[in-house]
Formats: sequence, structure tokens, C-alpha cells
Amino acid sequence: MFSKAFAFLALSAPLLASAAPAEFAKRQLDTSSHCGQWDVVTAGQYSLLLDQWGKDGATSGSQCANVVSLSGNTISWKTTWTWTGGTGVKSFTNIQLNQGINKQLSAISSMPSTWTWSQSTSGSIVADVAYDLFTSNSAGGSNVNEIMIWLANFNAGPISSQYGSDGQPVPVASSISLAGHTWNMYSGSNGANAVFSFLPTSGTITSFSGDIKTFLNYLVQHEGVSSSQFLVTAQAGTEPTSGSATLTTSAYSLVIN
Repeated sequence: MFSKAFAFLALSAPLLASAAPAEFAKRQLDTSSHCGQWDVVTAGQYSLLLDQWGKDGATSGSQCANVVSLSGNTISWKTTWTWTGGTGVKSFTNIQLNQGINKQLSAISSMPSTWTWSQSTSGSIVADVAYDLFTSNSAGGSNVNEIMIWLANFNAGPISSQYGSDGQPVPVASSISLAGHTWNMYSGSNGANAVFSFLPTSGTITSFSGDIKTFLNYLVQHEGVSSSQFLVTAQAGTEPTSGSATLTTSAYSLVIN
């Protein structure tokens, strides 16, 4: 009787031990709501950044966000915001990838990504939903180029060096086929570095699946971006200027190979 019980415990111990880390990690995932201007929540290879950098430009408002789940490379999260007053962007609440960055563009073979999201709004809003990448001349160095891939444009507009008589930005390249969609590309400066923005030629993309590296390849081949530059930041989120909305990402993943 004793020997059987002892044997059972001995056999069970490794199983319990192997299960413990996974259960512990699950319990440790912070899914609570965060509303601080610079709050950061770590979730595996990702960080949720509140990044309310333009908050002081609002007459009133707030934004909160939380991680919902993490399974392997796929994370889900949501953010709710209300901003009133001012004309500038109030925040860029986003998911940042912390694994595989600071590689030279020439050393990156692919960047497969998926992003499935939905958004509910109250009245008219000004915002975008976009990937935001930065490159530098050195690993961890100062930003030289900002590359944005917009999946949605809600009454906002990209940075552009050219504007038409109607006040609308003028693309420097049109109808570019990349990652299964067609884009117009705009270029300009944010005062600190060059900005390249890819926007869908029509509508919004609420379910994206493609290789982000193809956008970088395009800039190397057609816009003079050097392949010796380093990818120092890879983020995806929303830039609200005004209004009220909840952005829910049901599945997001990004891997740098």
C-alpha cells in the first residue's frame, strides 16, 4: 500500500513539475486595465504600451488598454479611448515586439504578421489603425526612417510633403501591390526623421496576413532606404486624434526572421 502510494507520487511529481511553469505563466499574465500615460505591460515577447504622448494637447479625455490573452506568438488586446480638443494625435497605444529587433534590414529574411481587429465608435472619430516601424543607422540608435502601414484611415491623413489644391495629401507612388493588398505610398517628414506611409487604396483592412518585410524591400528598392539600416522598433496600434472608440484586436502576431 505504502509502496504503491509512493510510486504514484514519484511518477506524478515530474508531471506536476512540468505543468507548473505553464500554469504559473498563465497566472502571471497581466490582463488588468491600465490607463496611465506611459504604462507598459509585458506579455511574453510583446509589450503593451499606452504611449499617450499627445495627451496634453487634448481639452479632455482618457485612454485605457489591456492584454486579453497570449498563446504562442499570438496576442489579443483592446483599448478604449475618448479625446476632445486639439488637432494633433493624442496617443499611439500599441503592441510592441521585443524579440528579433535591432537587425540590419539585409539580415531579415521575412516578417510574417497577422492582425485581425474590429472597432466600435461613438459618433465621428479621427484616428488610424497602423503598423509603425523605425529604422536607424545603428542597433538601438536614433530613428532615421519611420515606416507606417495603415490598415484603416478614419478621417485622418498621412504625413506628406505634397498636398493637392483640395488640401489632400498626394501619394508619391500609387497602386502598389504588397502583401496581398494595393496601397498608395506617401512620404514626408515629422520634423525629426523621414516618414513613409502606405495606405490602402480603398476601404479598411480588418484582417491582415502578410510579410511586413516586403514593405521594407520596396523602400530599399524604390525610395533609397539603405538595407544596412537596422530595424529598431516594430509596433502596431491606433493613433486617435478625437472622438470615442474601442479597438479590439482578436489576434495579432509578428515574427522577425
